[in-house]
Amino acid sequence: MPSLDYTRAADYTEALEARLVDHLDTAFPVSRRSVLGGLGLAGSAALTGLGGSAMGQGAGSDDDDSGFGARGEYENTRFDPHEFLTQFNTGRDGQDNVPQRVFEENGQTVREFEFTAVDTAVEIAPGVEFSAWTYNGQVPGPTLRVTEGDLVRIRFTNGSSNPHTIHPHLRNLRPEMDGIPQNGPGELDTGESFTYEWQANPMGVHLYHCHSSPLKEHVHRGLYGAIIVDPDPERVREHPEEYVPYHPSQITDALREDLVETAKRRNYEFIQRNDYDLNELVMVMNGFDTNFDVDNEVYAVNTRAFAYGVGRTDGNGNWQAGETKRPIQIDRNDRQRIYLVNATEFDPINSLHTHSQFYDYYDHGTTLTPTHQTIDTVMQCQAQRGILELDYSNHEPGLYMFHAHQSEFAELGWMSFFEVV
Repeated sequence: MPSLDYTRAADYTEALEARLVDHLDTAFPVSRRSVLGGLGLAGSAALTGLGGSAMGQGAGSDDDDSGFGARGEYENTRFDPHEFLTQFNTGRDGQDNVPQRVFEENGQTVREFEFTAVDTAVEIAPGVEFSAWTYNGQVPGPTLRVTEGDLVRIRFTNGSSNPHTIHPHLRNLRPEMDGIPQNGPGELDTGESFTYEWQANPMGVHLYHCHSSPLKEHVHRGLYGAIIVDPDPERVREHPEEYVPYHPSQITDALREDLVETAKRRNYEFIQRNDYDLNELVMVMNGFDTNFDVDNEVYAVNTRAFAYGVGRTDGNGNWQAGETKRPIQIDRNDRQRIYLVNATEFDPINSLHTHSQFYDYYDHGTTLTPTHQTIDTVMQCQAQRGILELDYSNHEPGLYMFHAHQSEFAELGWMSFFEVV
């Protein structure tokens, strides 16, 4: 039987989720399956350049919710926010919907990916779909993981009904590759293609997104994702002063070796080859303006409201709702690393607060030493990102909440739990 803690947490998650879905039902009393696509059309006059996406397919009549399944269940299995946490596309491996490869070219490692812009519906709350513009059919877009100095090549095709680009938050030295309407190929119209090439610098966790106008519309609709640039340990050995806020005269041999070891523990290929006690997670904070009034009604991490809340369980690892709603289970013997990205439109900031724990924070992930130590809340403006490192080794097993510390955001979907085991 589930513990009392699990029952209470499930009750809490369920109550918040029901209130959110009820609000959407009450505010927009039509079939939940079609509401957001329809509102995309209704709100087009208020947002110049809105694409006029069609209403969700398979919608029933206004009073027919028979296709939604049991309350609290997510139905769309094309995107799993639990799998997304640990899905890194490296060129060698990653998601099935991301064609990719790694090869050497002119003495340089090239990591090549294929992206296609697609208009599709994404499920943001149980039975509630949002008419999105996406990279490769998902929100957030695929997480790319490369090593600093690599050449990142993206073969991009626009299959959407709207013009799009891909803009990288990297140190890009070629204006034509900046992914903005004014440079290079500019906006790509439906059916057009272009190959972007970027040098992977600097190390850190970065953002890519569409830069077409109106920018707020293209970002809000879902055209964004993360690029993780891992440090090259050998480069750290040669130029340690570039990775810490110290004068070169302060870098001793011992510190240099410590930095090289830290770089290895931040590099995916070294992590895969070594038995590090480490668990890495990608969390993209986002929001959804369901009635297109330039104010979000739903908030989430990785798109689905309350996906990391606590669902109904029998206490033996079996969850209701097809396991679409459950806490993030972590081994307390493993150090936890979170790549946190804020892609929330229409709100100046978003945040992450951990209950019963403090963490080190690396702003933008561009240093090998923390920019903030022993904090339990971090704020990020839109497009800001960073790395959090947490240690639950001395905590008792059980549920530990984390959420946005804007209370409104937490109650509208951005509320989660770690299950420490």
